[in-house]
Amino acid sequence: MSNLYEYIKMAVHNIMANKGRSFLTMLGIIIGIASVIAIVSVGEGTKNQMNSEIDDIGGGQIAISVSDEAQTDEEWITADDVEAIRAVDGIEGVNVSDSFSGETTTGKGNFSLMLTGEGPDAKLLNNATMKHGVYFGENEVQEAKNVCVLSDADAKRLFGTDDVVGMSVDVNCYGLTKSLRICGVTTQKENGTFVSYTYEGMPITINVPYTTMNEFTGVSDYFFSVTMQADKSLNSQDVADKVVKLLEKRHQCAGKDYFQVQSFQDIMSSMNQMLDMVTAFISFVAGISLLVGGIGVMNIMLVSVTERTREIGIRKSLGAKTSSIMMQFLAEAAILTVIGGVIGIVLGVIGGYVICSIISSSMGMSITPGISLSTIMAATLFSCAVGVFFGIYPAKKAAKLSPIEALRRN
Repeated sequence: MSNLYEYIKMAVHNIMANKGRSFLTMLGIIIGIASVIAIVSVGEGTKNQMNSEIDDIGGGQIAISVSDEAQTDEEWITADDVEAIRAVDGIEGVNVSDSFSGETTTGKGNFSLMLTGEGPDAKLLNNATMKHGVYFGENEVQEAKNVCVLSDADAKRLFGTDDVVGMSVDVNCYGLTKSLRICGVTTQKENGTFVSYTYEGMPITINVPYTTMNEFTGVSDYFFSVTMQADKSLNSQDVADKVVKLLEKRHQCAGKDYFQVQSFQDIMSSMNQMLDMVTAFISFVAGISLLVGGIGVMNIMLVSVTERTREIGIRKSLGAKTSSIMMQFLAEAAILTVIGGVIGIVLGVIGGYVICSIISSSMGMSITPGISLSTIMAATLFSCAVGVFFGIYPAKKAAKLSPIEALRRN
């Protein structure tokens, strides 16, 4: 233990004797470690924020659609199926959604419309936040009332104000014109990662009861797909399996794969995999600087061996073992990279917070860097490994020097 302390003491002395050269040697390690930690922390922070907001928007949601085979056999999800699904344990709501194009004219001009027919649980499934009025519900759907809901942004485009509850909009779709009373206005969640943007010429989205939509299209109550809100505390896949079995029983099509399932959990998993791949690739590119830094450590240690050849010769002539000489230079290389690694970790953590702060302020959202102890430990161990690995060759070269040859050199 005392010998190790002496090696470290000598290594620190040699590093301090050449501060400028030592700093330049550590620079590659500092940049590499800082870059990797900053990138990983920003990537994890972004992923955590996205997962949180996606879970708020659609956590527990499951979509079931009819397959091509089912469409060929003219098997669809019916209104009675929807009511049966609503009774399944773990299902909090079911929505149907079919969109059709239309148009309207107001004092602000002519507008293209996207009319979306929905069910009584639309507010729940759309995670809608009401700014004015109320969303239509069971009664409006059953009685096919001529009501509609639109966003505050679309209301302003149509009328110049979002306080439009009770006003009517004349909608033309499939050659039929109806006057729809606006019963509610929704608002976009603020400070979110996923923000709805509008641009000039973009269709106005108007949500109406699907039964009202049927009067425009002449389509009866059957649907290509339904979206369900499952209890978030339950496993979405288990709930989806129950619903599929129910539909297969009602349509007597067990084993025919008529119904396809996609859950928000699957979408989140795919998005996380993509983000992880991007973060890993960028971290790999940033990690190349660690390789460059390691080569820099090896070069400086080789120069140090050359400069201290006479010192090595004197120590070996006085009985210093080959292993002692090797440990001395390995300790110096390791300390260089450890110091560089610690500085890199500090700068990486600071950089992660700075980058997240810039992203948050510029995009109007809140991202906290995902800095984990495991990432910091991995960075520390990796920096030590770099120092040891690239210090082995110079240390071996120093240890193998012949005392006589070393003392002859000046």
